[in-house]
Amino acid sequence: QVQLVESGGGLVQAGGSLRLSCAASGRTNSTYTMGWFRQASGKEREFVSYIRWSGGWTTWTVYADSVKGRFTISRDNAKSTIYLQMNNLKSEDTAVYYCAAGPVAGTREVYKYDYWGQGTQVTVSS
Repeated sequence: QVQLVESGGGLVQAGGSLRLSCAASGRTNSTYTMGWFRQASGKEREFVSYIRWSGGWTTWTVYADSVKGRFTISRDNAKSTIYLQMNNLKSEDTAVYYCAAGPVAGTREVYKYDYWGQGTQVTVSS
């Protein structure tokens, strides 16, 4: 079992920045993927970014086109934590952001992730 706890959401003005954190505890395989998804009110959950690693080394990061160049995903192996640095936020980024994890090879598909955090609200005012 893997437990995920997100933090760092909040209210920010358009153009501002926030950093989300997701702390993982429990068992993770040496080859693993963790990702960020978001769900706006009345919409389906959508992919934002994932980071994949093997043997302790980050091997791949991927972003949705809508956030590319503005968001950066990173990982602190010692803390078993991933981060999502969000810059130049737009009103359309408003959503509940979820952290996900799974022993997968890196995917944008929601259903392929085994573990989910409780979500953290990000609200961007225009």
